Amino acid sequence: MANHKSALKRIRRNEAVRLRNRYQHKTVRNAIKKLRGEENKKEAQKQLPIVVGMIDKLAKRNIIHANKASNLKSKLASRVAAM
Repeated sequence: MANHKSALKRIRRNEAVRLRNRYQHKTVRNAIKKLRGEENKKEAQKQLPIVVGMIDKLAKRNIIHANKASNLKSKLASRVAAM
C-alpha cells in the first residue's frame, strides 16, 4: 500500500479516471451498435455525425487508439452510404 499522501491521492484519481473512461467507452460502443442495427437510412444519417463525434472524443483522450477510431468511422460511413 502507498505511504505518501500524493500516492494515495493518485490511486483514488486513477480509479475515478478508469471508471469514467470505461463508462465513455461503453456508451460509444452502444451507440455504434445502435447505428449498425439501424434500418432507416435517414435515421442512420442523422446518427452518424453524433457517433463520429463521440469516437473522435475517445481518440483525442487516448481512450481508444487513433487508428481504431479512423477504422470505425470509415466502416460506419461506408455502411450508412451503402443503405
